[in-house]
Amino acid sequence: MKIINRLPFLLCIPIISGLCFQFPFANEQSSEFPQASAFSDSLQIKKSDKAATANIVFKSADGGKTWQNMSEGLPKPVEDDYSVGRNVFAADKALFLTAGNGIYHCNTNATTAVWKKEIFPNKMNNIATATNRILAYNYGGQIVQKTNGTNRWLSVYSSFKGSINTVFETAVGSVFIGSENGLFKSINGGKTWKHVHMGGWVMKLAEQNGVLLATSMSGIIRSTDNGENWAVVINEGGVGIDVEPINGGFAAIAYNTQLKTRRIKTSYDGGKTWKAIDAGLPPSDIISSIIQVGENLFCGHPDGIYQSSNKGKTWKRILCSMDGKVYNLSVSGNTMYAVLRNGGC
Repeated sequence: MKIINRLPFLLCIPIISGLCFQFPFANEQSSEFPQASAFSDSLQIKKSDKAATANIVFKSADGGKTWQNMSEGLPKPVEDDYSVGRNVFAADKALFLTAGNGIYHCNTNATTAVWKKEIFPNKMNNIATATNRILAYNYGGQIVQKTNGTNRWLSVYSSFKGSINTVFETAVGSVFIGSENGLFKSINGGKTWKHVHMGGWVMKLAEQNGVLLATSMSGIIRSTDNGENWAVVINEGGVGIDVEPINGGFAAIAYNTQLKTRRIKTSYDGGKTWKAIDAGLPPSDIISSIIQVGENLFCGHPDGIYQSSNKGKTWKRILCSMDGKVYNLSVSGNTMYAVLRNGGC
C-alpha cells in the first residue's frame, strides 16, 4: 500500500518523556508509512506532577489537540491489567473504566481524576448505558442497574438466561442482549425474550434513524424493523469488530480474511451500501475503533490515533502508540476518551 501523496514526513524527536514534535517537509514523499514511536506526533499530552502516573486512560475535550492523562490514582492491579476487555464509558457525569478485576469510576468534570471501585452484588466486568440508566453486566448472565443518585446497584432482567456480550436499548425502548448464541430482544422490560438472530455471537449494537447495526460472527448485520429481522451487510469472510453512528450514517470495522487485515467502511444511506475509507491507513489486523467528533473521524490503530477531516479520504496520525498497545476510542458529546489495551476483539 502506498502512502497518501504529500503526507508530511514525521520526525519524532523525544524532547520530554511523552512528548515529541512534528516537522512537515512539503516536498517529501515516501512509499512507506512512518514507524510508530512511543511519543506524540504533533499533539501534547498534559503531564502529571507525579512521574509514576500510568498510561491507561486519556481525555481530549478539544477535538484531539491536547490530551489529559486520567490514569493517576488507579490502583496497581488496574495498571498491570491490559486485557482486551478494558474499555471506558462516560455517562451521568462519570467516567467508568472496565478492568479485569472490576469497574472503576471518576468524575468527568474533575481536574484531577479520583478513581473509586464500584461495589456490586456480584462481579461485573462491563458497562452499558440505557435511557437515563447505567447498567453493569457480566458474561455469566447477570445484569444490574445503578440507582440514580446513589452507589447502589440492583438486579434487572433476571429472566434472561444465557451468556451476555452486550446490552443495548433502542430509542423506542426495546432491549437487546447480544450473546454467544445470537441476539435476544425484549419489548416488555425484560419479562420475556425473543431470539431474533441465531447466526452466532453478537458483540455490539448501534442505532440511528430507526436503523440498527450490530457486529457479529458473520460480519456487520442490519435491521430496519426494530430488530425483528437481520441481514448481513458487510461480510468479508471475518467477524465484525466495531460499529458506530456518525454524522449522517455509520462507520464500521470488519475483518477481511483474504487481506488478513481489518477494514474500515462508512455508509451514508442507512447501512445499505458501504465504502472503504482506510486506503490512507497502514493495514493492520488489530485496528480497534472508529468514532466521529465534530466533523472529524478518529481511528484507534496499533500505530496510534489517526484523524481524518475529509470523511476518510486522507488520514493524519495525531498521537503515537504507547507501550506497544492500541487505543480504544469512545466519545461522549464533544469529549473523546482513549484507553490503552492489548489488541484483539
